[in-house]
Amino acid sequence: MNAVRTLFEKFWICKDAEKEEFYRVKREIGKFQRFVVEQLGWKLIHTENLLKLEKIPAHAESFMGIQDFTDILDYCILCVVLMYLEDKEEGEQFLLSELLDYVETKLKGEIRIDWTSFSQRKALVRTLQYMERMQMLKVYEGSSEAFGLEQGQEVLYENTGYSKYFAVNFPMDISEFETWEDFEKQRFEEIQEDRGSARINRVYRQLAVCPAMYWNGNEDADSLYLKNQRHWVAKYLEENLGGKLDIYKNAAFLTLDEDDCCGKVHPRDAMLPEIVLLLCTDIRQALQDGSLVKQDNEIITVSGQRFSELILNCRKKWGAGWSKEYREMDEAKLIDAVIRYMKDWMLLLEENDMVHILPAAGRQAGFYPEDF
Repeated sequence: MNAVRTLFEKFWICKDAEKEEFYRVKREIGKFQRFVVEQLGWKLIHTENLLKLEKIPAHAESFMGIQDFTDILDYCILCVVLMYLEDKEEGEQFLLSELLDYVETKLKGEIRIDWTSFSQRKALVRTLQYMERMQMLKVYEGSSEAFGLEQGQEVLYENTGYSKYFAVNFPMDISEFETWEDFEKQRFEEIQEDRGSARINRVYRQLAVCPAMYWNGNEDADSLYLKNQRHWVAKYLEENLGGKLDIYKNAAFLTLDEDDCCGKVHPRDAMLPEIVLLLCTDIRQALQDGSLVKQDNEIITVSGQRFSELILNCRKKWGAGWSKEYREMDEAKLIDAVIRYMKDWMLLLEENDMVHILPAAGRQAGFYPEDF
């Protein structure tokens, strides 16, 4: 795998954990640094012990975030632990009990912390175990998981020093921001001042880190840039990341070859992606027979109930080839799993009680042989 792809796949590369990978990528920095800085507009951090590409997306998408986290409290605790580690030297040790007091004090004005609550202890454990996997913390004695099972368990940690590179340094004051939309609003205001480079960065970022890039109408600024500069965009993406740039009426995709993929891919060898491919085939068939209608923007809009019927009918038609789990799964659970997966891969959007099936769904299809 080429070096820039490695940085795309990994949050960061720590020398003490991946020494050979660290030096391999560091030697290659000169080959991709211009692409990263000029086309993507990202910051590349490289120190004596760490390499990190700050992958700020063009837009917030549903699949983004820390996959190990299940609650907002997880993120709140993470932020407070990062603050705590700011005052610690590299290699400095500390006790879990000290950290608990700090977290409780810092969150007191926003969230009532009660460590007798099993759910709150589990949120802390999820956060600490994530930080251990990310090598921001080392367990010197004890176990983070033990605190989740029983309050009062003590653990001795060591600060590795990597935590200070975890958070992105924003060039503006974000203390008054309340939602993710505030970040996009601020970015839009910056774009008004520097339209050229910001637009270039936005287009490359969307194509590089997201399954699709969509737009409405012929006057969309990003799509106009992409269509006018398609040769250069395709060239820079292919040289650095591989793949082929496909541009349609209202969408664009960077498609990697089957034998040259990296990161998470769709479809992959698993039951849920297989179900989605079969569902996309049924959607295409419904378009052909007129029971579904495509709008001018290439989007199919149906009610939530109608989309649920499509999923359940797909199971009736193809379910004999499905795994026992999905063949016998509760209807509501199956519908939720399919919708969540398709949202994560930008195949659909939900809006109130309506489902918008996006153009990417039309690029794929699956079927079983007649004797399946």
